Amino acid sequence: MSVNVEMRVDAPGSAEYAEDAWDLKERIRTREGVLKQRRTFFVDAYRRARDHLLYEEEELVGFASVRRDGYILFLAVSPDHRGEGYGKRLVAAALQEHDSISCHARATNESALSFYDHLGFEIQRRITGYYEDGGDAYYLRLGDGSSLREKFADFFRRSVVGE
Repeated sequence: MSVNVEMRVDAPGSAEYAEDAWDLKERIRTREGVLKQRRTFFVDAYRRARDHLLYEEEELVGFASVRRDGYILFLAVSPDHRGEGYGKRLVAAALQEHDSISCHARATNESALSFYDHLGFEIQRRITGYYEDGGDAYYLRLGDGSSLREKFADFFRRSVVGE
């Protein structure tokens, strides 16, 4: 059976799909205890970012909110759809627009850290007390300013080898 997966985008200033993104983020927060942002912070950050959203039929299965400087504010994939390449597609969408991308990940979130490591992100530093609840984070970065063509070749080479 073929599944229709569609990439949608909310440009900065738009929030057409913000409610769907909030609902997915909250389902993940409830289930896993991560993505603990308050609604006002989330909606404000979402509106200022370019948001890439993946829909399977009409269900949001993942999204990435990326600032103009290539910083990933939020990257979320439904737990029921992990391992299907959606996270990689969202990171690839961010890479299409930036020479490098970066993000923070909770130091105790082993699955996120493993995912980012698999894609080639490098830990730049640990930040003590980064999160509102006092949790530590790692600041991660992917890309070194090389050409888009080189980045994609390297990215997909790692993706194929790692699968």
